[in-house]
Amino acid sequence: MNDDGRIDVLGAGGVDRETGTTEDSQAMADTQKTDRGSAGAWSPASWRERPAKHIPDDYPDVAKLADVEHQLSSYPPLVFAGEARKLTTRLGEVAEGRAFLLQGGDCAESFKEFHPNNIRDTFRLILQMAVALTFAGGKPVVKVGRIAGQFGKPRSSPVEKIGDVTLPSYRGDNINGMDFTEASRVPDPERLLKAYAQSASTLNLLRAFAQGGYASLVNINKWMQGFVDNSPAGERYRALAARIADSMEFMAACGITPETTPALAQTEFYTSHEALLLGYEQALTREDSTRPGEFYDTSAHMVWIGDRTRQPDHAHVEFCRGIRNPIGMKCGPSLDADELIRLIDILNPDNIAGRLTLIARFGSDKVAEGLPKLVRKVEGEGRKVVWSSDPMHGNVEKTETGYKTRPFQRILSEIGDFMDIVEAEGAHPGGVHLEMTGQDVTECTGGSNEVTESDLSDRYHTHCDPRLNNEQALELAFLIAEKLSDKRAA
Repeated sequence: MNDDGRIDVLGAGGVDRETGTTEDSQAMADTQKTDRGSAGAWSPASWRERPAKHIPDDYPDVAKLADVEHQLSSYPPLVFAGEARKLTTRLGEVAEGRAFLLQGGDCAESFKEFHPNNIRDTFRLILQMAVALTFAGGKPVVKVGRIAGQFGKPRSSPVEKIGDVTLPSYRGDNINGMDFTEASRVPDPERLLKAYAQSASTLNLLRAFAQGGYASLVNINKWMQGFVDNSPAGERYRALAARIADSMEFMAACGITPETTPALAQTEFYTSHEALLLGYEQALTREDSTRPGEFYDTSAHMVWIGDRTRQPDHAHVEFCRGIRNPIGMKCGPSLDADELIRLIDILNPDNIAGRLTLIARFGSDKVAEGLPKLVRKVEGEGRKVVWSSDPMHGNVEKTETGYKTRPFQRILSEIGDFMDIVEAEGAHPGGVHLEMTGQDVTECTGGSNEVTESDLSDRYHTHCDPRLNNEQALELAFLIAEKLSDKRAA
């Protein structure tokens, strides 16, 4: 696959129905000896020789699954190698403290809520948040969406029980259905094809938004003013919004407008998702013909390994160590500092800044105890990583009425502690990783719009975990911006 869009389709020689291995990639595995992080050769299919958690093993028709993966292996890539390399470079700036990472989007995308307006609203929300963070922090913001592929979700229990009925858990629309029926919960390989089609359409629209003028700073400033005028918290952020508006007017007076400076009407925007279903990821992995031996997972610019699937000798780490995309890894309370160093050396043996993002997800009550020792160890060993905060996954509560929610104040508290801890240990607090939506949902409690437990039933639309709504997410961005501004002044 060339940067100019020419494609080398991995798997042209056919797929082994037993292993999912293509003849071309198997030949590469037989001849390519590498010490990139662990002993033995790597190929896009070498993960199949390792234990794999949270990948369904109950597909009723395994041959059909192999046929679908084979079909996907001949489909066009969703992203290109050059784009992934550029993101690595951008994240390298984050690792060095010269940029900030904003990664956010749906907990789990769904087929039912697939609509251009939903894509637009999430994209617009990320742009608004990025402008506030850029202005306050004085650094460029790298914008990465949890979008165009974030379907599958590992679940804490393989089964769900309602009354006397027990069924397999819902695992994401690319695996099975959310409806609580026996037929809906059966894994269906055809869902992978629909997920690919939805991801392709989403990426097409995102590229149009990013490059076609919708992302103009003039538009973003108007949206920002709308938030300040209409939000209960708007008055607090009016001063920052006014400074942004004044800067826009000053640039326009100097002749710096989207018409005279096209960069003001465009933006870089990248996609990411958890690399959970490795058969799908393998099917979309391609060798870059301009750099023989380099493989990219073309399902997204960036993929990450979840806290439940980061075992050093298991399948997900094995797959991710060989692809050249920037990689993320969730780090929770159960992660030992020495094991973290081992994982870093497997996933980033060349210590490339921007290759690996460590996403801390502890919970507001555990971050002060668990995070310092990890940062201290990594910095002491001289490993180059991006430190990012996921304040969502450790702060889930269940209400008496059965709703899962996340209190806004706990989310804010964990981000604040994260930034203070990472900086105190001599590293750069590089970014945030949020589950959020551009829609006006009621899933997380708190925030200036004061969503209460009794409000959750009004617009609780998530297919998995609760998300920040548009006002909560933007309010959070302003609060983070205030903290960045204070650190910048200090």
